[in-house]
Amino acid sequence: MEHMTDRSSTYLQETILIIEPGRTEKNYWADLWRYRELFLILAWRDIAVRYKQTVIGILWAILRPLLTMVVFTVIFGRIAGLPSDGGAPYALMVFAAMLPWSLFSNALSESSNSLIGNANLIGKIYFPRMIVPAATLVTAFIDFLISLAILLVMMVWYQFAPGWQIVLLPAFIILALSASLGPGLWITALNVKYRDFRYVIPFVVQFGLYISPVGFSSGVIPEKWRFLYSLNPLVGVIDGFRWCILGGNSPLYLPGFLLSLAVIVFFLWLGVSRFRKTEKTFADLI
Repeated sequence: MEHMTDRSSTYLQETILIIEPGRTEKNYWADLWRYRELFLILAWRDIAVRYKQTVIGILWAILRPLLTMVVFTVIFGRIAGLPSDGGAPYALMVFAAMLPWSLFSNALSESSNSLIGNANLIGKIYFPRMIVPAATLVTAFIDFLISLAILLVMMVWYQFAPGWQIVLLPAFIILALSASLGPGLWITALNVKYRDFRYVIPFVVQFGLYISPVGFSSGVIPEKWRFLYSLNPLVGVIDGFRWCILGGNSPLYLPGFLLSLAVIVFFLWLGVSRFRKTEKTFADLI
């Protein structure tokens, strides 16, 4: 009996929960790593349900960028007669821009509604809420990989070989995800309190498609406006993708790229800071 009492005492001592003021705040970034399994579970769930109960399923990830590429090639390349970058086929130039645009737009759309879609989970248990919007980036990345495979097929079809710049493509992929994560964190935090943002985001994404150099080369922008045009962070990302894929046919405009990079870093800092500032109120508002 005495032996059982000692064991119970030891167990109770081992399972004491220490409540320390500010402990969660101090360990927030470490908790992101501790809850990595939850991140993987949420990401896998989003992938599993993305095309569930659709007739053609994952083929939507192929059809959407392909159809957009065809429309832009006809409108800007054939009807408007805008030039391609160097000697690259116009369709290849457009599709090289569709890759980062689709990655950005899918990640932004999914992350901006992620907290609302996980309201039950957020209201029940503690975990770093940033995991929820971050997990949606995985789904967008899977669609990106499918589109990247289509690009490889197109390059074989046009007998177009990339240059050495292609080795830097992973860096621009990370840049595209960062460009979506910053605004995504900010918007999803606002969306918890102001549900109007769920209707605003599709309009913003559609509008952004036409003001970004997706269907045309950024080289057609007059030189005196090109630097200011790079305030759109997607300009630098798209130009970077084209530079990696098309090589010397699409030179990188360095001043504009550095400006786009600065804008991306600013919005990433703003998104994280605003998200962290309002995170404590999510469970009450949602």
